[in-house]
Amino acid sequence: MHGAGSNSHLKEDIRDYWSARSQTFDLAFGHRIPEGPEFDAWAAAIRDHLGPEPRRVLELACGTGEVTRLLLSLGHSVTALDFSEAMLAVARRKHAGAPGLHFLLADAENPMEPDESYDAIVCRHLVWTLTAPTEAFAQWFRILKPGGTLLFFDGNWATPAPLGRLASRAIALLDRFIGTDPHYDGAMSDRHASIMDRLPFGDGLTVERVLPLLTAAGFREVSVGSHAPIARAQRRTADLRNTLRTLLYRRFILRCRKPA
Repeated sequence: MHGAGSNSHLKEDIRDYWSARSQTFDLAFGHRIPEGPEFDAWAAAIRDHLGPEPRRVLELACGTGEVTRLLLSLGHSVTALDFSEAMLAVARRKHAGAPGLHFLLADAENPMEPDESYDAIVCRHLVWTLTAPTEAFAQWFRILKPGGTLLFFDGNWATPAPLGRLASRAIALLDRFIGTDPHYDGAMSDRHASIMDRLPFGDGLTVERVLPLLTAAGFREVSVGSHAPIARAQRRTADLRNTLRTLLYRRFILRCRKPA
């Protein structure tokens, strides 16, 4: 891991990387959530952890608005936040005129929203990118109402799952014979690797690593859920290469609460 001096432009690099991918992001497997089995599996996971009643939700790092669509479909009032203007532009077009939705250009690590103003905070594939996780968790705790829920979907993107190495080799063979996928993360692998190398969780985000930080921020009632139902739903409609991609990494769902 590099020192603090080399991290001075890390946030700008993160913003530039995802902004550059904004127009094709939904073409990359694992980012777009298509209607059908996968959409239903994601919706079930959110419903199971947030409950059935409508809530005021802050969605952090909303990107192109895929999880936004899920939250709206479940009846929640959503403030969808991202610090990439390019990503927000895609999300705004996608959800033009949607009731109960507000977009916000801001930093997910320091949203600057009022104290105790949201029933829930939701994010997907954000926590691994945090440059200052201790400070971010403190901000999220501050923003939640007493009894509020933090729910995030993430994974260990640095270390392959048990079948991940075999799946990676199989994908490499497919790439060799049928061509690479220009929209997958590997299309910018050098930039992606440079960012990961400078992140606190760049060498692997695990429940064991993040739990003490959440506890120190004040969160309680931690529950860890399996990503497996979502992966199974993805495989129902995926081609061979994308089916193999569902086996690459250990993913998890984590929910915790601010004490009432």
